[in-house]
Amino acid sequence: MRPLMLATALIGPLALVAAAAPALASEDEMREATIIVSGEGEAAIAPDMAILSLSVVREAATAEEALRANSQAMADVLADLKGQGLADRDLQTSNFSVQPRYEQKKSSTGDYQAPEIVGYTVTNGLTVRVRDLSALGSVIDRAVKLGVNQGGDIVFTNDDPAAAIAEARREAVAEAMEKARILTEAAGVKLGRVIEISENFAAPMPQPVYRTMAMAKDMAMEAAPIASGENRYSVTVNMTYALDQ
Repeated sequence: MRPLMLATALIGPLALVAAAAPALASEDEMREATIIVSGEGEAAIAPDMAILSLSVVREAATAEEALRANSQAMADVLADLKGQGLADRDLQTSNFSVQPRYEQKKSSTGDYQAPEIVGYTVTNGLTVRVRDLSALGSVIDRAVKLGVNQGGDIVFTNDDPAAAIAEARREAVAEAMEKARILTEAAGVKLGRVIEISENFAAPMPQPVYRTMAMAKDMAMEAAPIASGENRYSVTVNMTYALDQ
């Protein structure tokens, strides 16, 4: 009786598998045929704003002396920038630090002694948004003459790039649609409905311009010539279409 019972027990699972096979086959047959295409769009516009990084660095024997000298120089820089018409919202402290300076000396036997603090360095950074690009060179030079002695890197950007990004999106969609049309015509099938659309947006890479603050001050340079170029906004669109066969 045991072999008979075992055979009977196996019939149930096998029957279920056999019944499921046609269902899986019909599901594959009913799966909708699709085509996936991508398109790229790009829009270039001239920047209308520059983000400038400036720093005042002062050293002294004590932290108090270094801080006093730094604060005075930065106060002069801020007052001058505001006097040139820059708004408070465009001036932001980016970093502030007080760091000890160490010196390691050798003993009479030639061994290094433990490092000793010989002074302090105070750094106060300032991020400036310059919305009038024609004044950028003057802003840099005046800041240098008033005590800025580090930084000077510039990033050109746009205050509101929405219109440029929208143009890039339209161009990307148009390119993807044209690709889909050509591919389906070549394959002898008809293009159906849009199933899915997605996009990847790439903001323009920063365009840094470096300038040595100390060198500019020593050379007593006039307003620096600045070339802002243009910013390119790129969008990639992926579209999935159904195929009418």
